[in-house]
Amino acid sequence: MSPKSPSSLALSAGIAAIPQPLPAEEQLALLFHLTELPPQLELDEHPPHSPQGIAEAYRHCEQMIRQHSKSFFFSTWFLPVEKRRAVHAFYAFCRVTDDTVDHATGDPARTLAAWVQQARAAHPISDNPVLLAWHDTRTRYNLSPTLVDELLAGMAMDLSIHRYATFADLWLYCYRVASVVGLLSMGVTGAAPGATPYAIKLGVALQMTNILRDVGEDAKRGRVYLPQEDLERFGLTAEEILRGVYDERFRNLMRFEVDRTYRLYAESWPGIGLLPPDSRLAVAAAARIYAGILDKLVANDYDSHTKRAFLTLREKLVRLPQLWFDMQKF
Repeated sequence: MSPKSPSSLALSAGIAAIPQPLPAEEQLALLFHLTELPPQLELDEHPPHSPQGIAEAYRHCEQMIRQHSKSFFFSTWFLPVEKRRAVHAFYAFCRVTDDTVDHATGDPARTLAAWVQQARAAHPISDNPVLLAWHDTRTRYNLSPTLVDELLAGMAMDLSIHRYATFADLWLYCYRVASVVGLLSMGVTGAAPGATPYAIKLGVALQMTNILRDVGEDAKRGRVYLPQEDLERFGLTAEEILRGVYDERFRNLMRFEVDRTYRLYAESWPGIGLLPPDSRLAVAAAARIYAGILDKLVANDYDSHTKRAFLTLREKLVRLPQLWFDMQKF
């Protein structure tokens, strides 16, 4: 095991003493303080990139989403071209941000802080295609800087917060890394008044699906997202989750979490009717396909340690007729 860098140690120690996640502004301020990097970059004006360079950056983002998230990629093809292109850029930005924490070759805290600097910059400061497409999308749709900081703070939480005492604590994490994605996406697609609460619930449902699917994978990284209060309810400990315990207690716990997530999908469904007609099918498809991952998890007898729940392309296509029928009710 390689030793941690001083800034990683400081970040872990600093947040370990905090009983609950910090507000987004404070979470990012702590990240910059402990890595000793300034939160904003002072840069000269850069010449604008050519339309061809921007178009190539968007194509790069499309290929990234095609490779790393087949379910999400499938769903986005129901969007109009311009909205789809922006959502692809946004997803690629989220993906790379997440990877700076999970797959950093050096100090993940410093790597994330440097990335956040670039993400917040008024102009792209490199030829990184994801940053080029992200900055173009952020500017074109005037995306909320406050929501962007919420997203980045959620990614920073993964640096050192590996346990959640209650579902309310986990809800904040899910809100930041998933619900905020939906809220920012509505800045691209548009939405009628009243859509926000539904988007938040859908985001939490999507992230909970990821968490339940990836229990075994996260355990290998030393992470247990399942709330401590739920573990205790079913007589389990975080250490047993890390060891890959799979017994009746674990299955009962997973059944409880899956049922709660199904309810979130059901409660969020009416919000799809508040989206513009040209964006509803994409969001509805994402919701139904991700809920289908829960179906597979149930079919696997809740074994998320040794089996990965996913839908094949055929299984996704089979869901479309019922999806189309249900959408006629909006």
